[in-house]
Amino acid sequence: MTTGFGLAVAAGMLILSVMFGPKKKTAVKQESFECGMPPAMQPRGIARVNFYLVAVLFVMFDIEIVFLYPWAVSFRALGPVAFYAMAAFLSVLFAGLIYVVKKGALEWD
Repeated sequence: MTTGFGLAVAAGMLILSVMFGPKKKTAVKQESFECGMPPAMQPRGIARVNFYLVAVLFVMFDIEIVFLYPWAVSFRALGPVAFYAMAAFLSVLFAGLIYVVKKGALEWD
């Protein structure tokens, strides 16, 4: 029920944006916008993908701490099943880290 409502809202927003969104591309509409004031200077260029890639990787590996901290606090009460589950989780993350390093995603050259 909730998923259907969420999908309906998303579809409705997309339909409304197509219906009421801008139709013509003019030079004024394509110009960068700085708080209602004329632009102070020309844009410097496109940001490199490395910045976004590092941000996504940071979020991915930072979420690990969200799951790791509560597990570590209640480690003794959880038992061996939780230990093996966390070991599997950490092994998947470690495999992801190895993949990222081997692909050279963290190199800035």
